[in-house]
Amino acid sequence: MMNSVNWMTALPEICLLSMACVITLVDLWVTSKDRTLTYVLTLLTLLAVAVMYAMNASTGQTLYGFGQMVVSDAMGNWLKCFATLAVMVTLVYSRPYASDRKMLVGGELFLLSMFSLLGMSVMISGNHFLVIYLGLELLTLSSYALVALRRDNGNATEAAMKYFVLGALASGFLLYGLSMMYGATGSLELSSVFQAISSGHIKHQVLVLGVVFVVCGIAFKLGAAPFHMWVPDIYQGAPTAVTLMIAAAPKLAAFAMMMRLLVDGMLPLAIDWQQMMMVLAVLSLLIGNLSAIAQTNLKRMLAFSTIAQMGFVLIGMLSGVNQGNTLSAANAYSSAMFYMISYVLTTLGVFGVILLLAREGFESEEISDLAGLNQRSPLFAGVMAVCLFSLAGVPPLVGFFAKLSVLQALLASEQLSSLVLAVFAVLMSLVGAFYYLRVIKVMYFDPPLTATTVSSQSHVKVVLAANGGLVLLLGVLPGGLMSLCAVAVVQALGT
Repeated sequence: MMNSVNWMTALPEICLLSMACVITLVDLWVTSKDRTLTYVLTLLTLLAVAVMYAMNASTGQTLYGFGQMVVSDAMGNWLKCFATLAVMVTLVYSRPYASDRKMLVGGELFLLSMFSLLGMSVMISGNHFLVIYLGLELLTLSSYALVALRRDNGNATEAAMKYFVLGALASGFLLYGLSMMYGATGSLELSSVFQAISSGHIKHQVLVLGVVFVVCGIAFKLGAAPFHMWVPDIYQGAPTAVTLMIAAAPKLAAFAMMMRLLVDGMLPLAIDWQQMMMVLAVLSLLIGNLSAIAQTNLKRMLAFSTIAQMGFVLIGMLSGVNQGNTLSAANAYSSAMFYMISYVLTTLGVFGVILLLAREGFESEEISDLAGLNQRSPLFAGVMAVCLFSLAGVPPLVGFFAKLSVLQALLASEQLSSLVLAVFAVLMSLVGAFYYLRVIKVMYFDPPLTATTVSSQSHVKVVLAANGGLVLLLGVLPGGLMSLCAVAVVQALGT
């Protein structure tokens, strides 16, 4: 029975790894420039894995395997399902872009994306410090290789080097913090760490020092200020297809890592790490929004936008425990989960348009490149406008309800500091609306700089339209996704 439980907790990951190896071998015989067979097999594999995750999540069961090192629960399975779908959509948007730039010559884009997803899945499933760290390293190593995939491009090579150096530094912070927590608690398993901290027999100063390094490592992976300096450089320097691969799905894994480490393992120290997150949230909102105003490069602007968006996620995380009371924890953490899923969905739409506007020898990276887009392609302009309005928090789009749910969770504590932070967040959102609306103004009211028509394959247009439609639909009817997040977080907290 124990062996079957072990296999069931990691069955989707085992299937993903097996198919990645099979597709690697099959790709050796693929001669098509567009790697059509590799592309189709990859999408079918990801679709099957996403269905497996959704089926596991719908059961509502929490299973532990491999000596309590791996957990399969509703929250983790839904996050893995959404991450898998995000990678699928990313590959659909990226294939024309990558083909024009000879990034499909060896099929590495698809294979590294699958291994990157495997790393995310291992991170999300981790119930043990080492499992979480191994998943993180698999994700980051795959990401470094993806950024450097255009070997003949100097900007991509420079971005890969920066990402590698800063990523290694952040991993060192995280690993050092985890080692300190292990030294203090005597365990690597999250539930045992939780019990050891709750016992009150460990010096508080030692625990807090470990938590500081852990929070620093998490903040880097989220791209929160002041650990944000890699974000604009990597977003701008990496090929746009890889930028989307880094900007979307991995954020769900970073959120899961934050939940596993700080909530499942270190909730008794919430009063300490929530104070750190308050500082990170304020800095992220301030630096992200003010820096984005000055940008003319669209990818760099979206990078600073991401930093600001992560500030709202941190607001949700710091609202869970109020003066030792955890009654509002489920509401706060589910609002943060809802915000992260909404952000990933919207980011896919924005970068999808940028990818599809790019063509051979032209990147479509400057804001001015979108001038008159509505005249050239009303569909692309419409999807971009819907997603940008959502990021700005304009009702009735999903971004508005994501911000509203996070602020409601914050104000539920009825503390003066919470009220001040909420007002500050709203003011920063108004600042952020400026640079989002500026792009929309360029698309609809500026004359086009080129008469080039926008074209793409029909199935890509369908996916893009569905992407934009979901941003609108989940804004009009947010209850289903909100309930899903609430139930998943409640079950995670209950175990």
